[in-house]
Amino acid sequence: KLYLDLSFFRDLQTRFRAPGDFAQAYVIAHEIGHHVQRLLGIEGKVRQAMRANPGARNDLSVRMELQADCFAGIWAHSTEERKILEQGDVDQALHAAAAIGDDRIQRMSGRQISPESFTHGSSAQRVHWFQQGMTSGSLENCDTFAH
Repeated sequence: KLYLDLSFFRDLQTRFRAPGDFAQAYVIAHEIGHHVQRLLGIEGKVRQAMRANPGARNDLSVRMELQADCFAGIWAHSTEERKILEQGDVDQALHAAAAIGDDRIQRMSGRQISPESFTHGSSAQRVHWFQQGMTSGSLENCDTFAH
């Protein structure tokens, strides 16, 4: 089961100006990406590393979030292979990824951009890793911890 706060979809459309059904699908695929991380044992290793090195907590969080974006890209790749993408779908996902980058959210909140406080990654990082998964369609190309 996947539990979603449906009000986030309203925020995605209005506050973040990232409308569209594929923008929402990207968010869902990202959350499913976290489930895949659990199944593969990645989440447990990252949580253990966070406990062992609290100073690396935000960096590890960003890497885990970016990997979930990459996994969402793999899902988008599979939708493209099955010929079920509509024109503009990928653009909606990329726009959503950019719209919810930590740098953009901090800027929208009137705060100074502070990369050391990021927990999900910058707009550029989120777009890059979604595209990485979409282009490759491969888990091996989603190793955000090696980059």
